[in-house]
Amino acid sequence: MARSYVILGDGIAGSSAAETLREEDPEGSITVVTNEDEPLYNRILIKEFAKGTMPEAPIQIHDPDWYADRDIDLRLGTEATTVDVEGHTVETAGGDSISYDRLLVATGGTPMELPVEGGTAAGVHYFWTFDDARRIRAAAGEAETGVVVGAGLLGIDLAAICGAHGCAARYLMRGDRWWRYALTDAGASIVHDGLREKGVTPVFESGVDHFETDTSGHVTAAVDSSGQRHPAEFVGVAIGLDFNTDFLADTPVECDGGIVVDERMATAAPDVYAAGDITQYYDVILDERTQNGTWGSAKEQGAVAARNMVGEDTATFRYVPSYSITHFDFPFLSFGHPTIGEDHAERTYEEGVWRRLAFRDGRLVGGVLIGDVSQQRVLKTIIREERPVGDHAEALLAEEIDLDALPESPVDATAE
Repeated sequence: MARSYVILGDGIAGSSAAETLREEDPEGSITVVTNEDEPLYNRILIKEFAKGTMPEAPIQIHDPDWYADRDIDLRLGTEATTVDVEGHTVETAGGDSISYDRLLVATGGTPMELPVEGGTAAGVHYFWTFDDARRIRAAAGEAETGVVVGAGLLGIDLAAICGAHGCAARYLMRGDRWWRYALTDAGASIVHDGLREKGVTPVFESGVDHFETDTSGHVTAAVDSSGQRHPAEFVGVAIGLDFNTDFLADTPVECDGGIVVDERMATAAPDVYAAGDITQYYDVILDERTQNGTWGSAKEQGAVAARNMVGEDTATFRYVPSYSITHFDFPFLSFGHPTIGEDHAERTYEEGVWRRLAFRDGRLVGGVLIGDVSQQRVLKTIIREERPVGDHAEALLAEEIDLDALPESPVDATAE
């Protein structure tokens, strides 16, 4: 009898899983349920659309025919409300009951709202979906002044969007620099200068106390914690995600800042898997639980989960993530887990070229490259192979890293 698979979510994790399931099990029944109204699109490129530098067409990855051609039942605009783990069924808001033999949860998250007065006023935008990008493109294109909140990787996208539209924005950051957990002043200053060149002004040590609105309820300004007023017709907020797990309440699926899974992407509940940025997964390289929301990581998690849903739970997620920023004249890439580590090493090579590495327990665990990303492959290889390079920081800061001169790998690491 053919096995039935249900996937909740049609982001890259869910779609990758669906594609892998069909390849591995040509006879299986596959249902993909998503609360969005359009099939898979490139979440990385929606920021380029919002900037006005790319049209919609290249961002769409799949159309309905892609699913039909693979005999995948795609249910758009459908929200899962409950999961009956014992009965192996998913209930939807529309009253449907969908049976499964194996279930994958890849529902992602919803942007966290800024918990201040005016945080949901008209003109305050949260950025996650393609529809968000459409609204942001239109609003930023009409605004003369803006404010961006959230000193992380999504926040800088919003800042770049403002700059691309000529919206004079002030970028409010609670700390003394952008992405302060991964960058020191030397690296952050390169980014700060890049923002200023785009017409975006960084404002440090400056959280939002409240937003002011006009008589129609539209935002007019942000007032920071020191009482300074920042005029804004457009506000972009990116302070994190609330993960979409409410429908898993009262199930054995463990949720702790995301869905807890092992290295096979399996949850504590029988026949239930999870993939994507919603997961708190066991990282076999770090030997601990962690979380990562990059596109490549989510895609690989979906594929690993699918292979285990079909087979005998032998596929393992072993991956070194990376994330690029393409808004500036210089390249920017983070790899691994740059915000953790007991020891760090960094070097400025010339103006605008900088590297920082994070070490823990004698191993490289992550880093950031600005201005020159040519060494990313070798650095990711060192992490993946768990090489004991803690005493070789100078060799890793060389402009060209000689992998053969470093200690060999103590593990049989699978290539990405």
